[in-house]
Amino acid sequence: MIKEYKVKYGKSEIEFDLDDSLVLGELMIKDSPVLDDPAAAIREALANPIGSKPLREIVKAGQTVAIIVNDPTRVANSYVFLPILLEELNAAGVPDQDIRIVFSLGMHRPMDETEMIETVGAEVAKRIKMHNSDAKDQSQFQFFGTTSRGTPVYFNKLVAEVDHIICTGSIVHHFFSGFGGGRKAMLPGVAYCETIRHNHSMMFDPKASIGRLEGNPVYLDQVEGAEMCRPSFLLNVVLNDKKKFLKVFAGDYVEAHKEACKFVDEVYGVPIDQQADLVIASCGGYPKDMNVYQLQKTMDNAWCAVREGGVVIIIGECVEGSGSALYEKTMEEYKTPERIEAELRANFQIGAHKAYAVTRLMKKAEFILVSSLDRELARKLLFTPAATMREALQLAYGKLKPRRSIIVMPMASLTVPLLKETDK
Repeated sequence: MIKEYKVKYGKSEIEFDLDDSLVLGELMIKDSPVLDDPAAAIREALANPIGSKPLREIVKAGQTVAIIVNDPTRVANSYVFLPILLEELNAAGVPDQDIRIVFSLGMHRPMDETEMIETVGAEVAKRIKMHNSDAKDQSQFQFFGTTSRGTPVYFNKLVAEVDHIICTGSIVHHFFSGFGGGRKAMLPGVAYCETIRHNHSMMFDPKASIGRLEGNPVYLDQVEGAEMCRPSFLLNVVLNDKKKFLKVFAGDYVEAHKEACKFVDEVYGVPIDQQADLVIASCGGYPKDMNVYQLQKTMDNAWCAVREGGVVIIIGECVEGSGSALYEKTMEEYKTPERIEAELRANFQIGAHKAYAVTRLMKKAEFILVSSLDRELARKLLFTPAATMREALQLAYGKLKPRRSIIVMPMASLTVPLLKETDK
């Protein structure tokens, strides 16, 4: 029986047909109920925080506040909760002029005014001053010390010089720091490039893995750094694939985050009985597939579902290309996964690290990329390019004949396949 599938691609969709008898499963996040009234849930979380006093009891009149907000690559529906946060701060005696928004860009490109307004909402944009954090401009940063793992800790002065820092954002799994959200608003969010570079260089450690916080050196180093300029409060949300609210967590930036991560594991972790010959994975559309830099997270999740020597078809528009000139330069210069890893271990650089993050996955399976990317660029990045799903499936079937078991991942940037222990 032939079944039609429809998945997101950029801001549109792609359709393709599969023999349903070959499909082992279609991996979706857990069917969790969405919040009927997100605003009420946000207020409830603020009134009953985890491991912390309520925000109204922490901030005082006459004090200044910085709210760290996600950039467009990590959707958090910030425009929904920011007016409520401002309401809380105003009620505590902090006027709008004593509040600033700083976007947690890490090493991402600066946001333009239109993006800022879309992210925070027109009302908030009119009321609160908004700022990018440029990780490459050292003059923007203040030094706080060095972590026990040798990371020099610099945070943006816009955050460092206020009385209270509020971390906001959304939480999903992260391929080497365990989970997003929490302390990541600080580091890498508003940290200096050398701080980020040294912290991320720990990604080679086997304990730096998806869904792991305990013993993860990247996570522990991030928390140690954040403690030097400790955030006063956290508001993190968990969304489903349709960007609807599932749950809101507020309170201590470490304790509330840990509770949220347990929920993320329940929602996004998907058990599988066996790995497939072919995995077809959509990033879930824009902004998750805006460039290869972001698409790599989808590759990591698909990698968990494919057998050794199998094939993965990644569906991602990549309207912004690779997302990193240094990533491209590293691929052009070193060409193989082995040489790239050796170079990164000797000379770790942000941007170049994405070359390792992508190509290490290619040792297990062939990755066919359905995108708008120039075919030669795709090949340089070690993908097999395909202009259409028909072409991609022909390439995959040709390699796999006669073995063709398939797993489909329509929201692969979110879903994390968990192979059952008895089948490992």
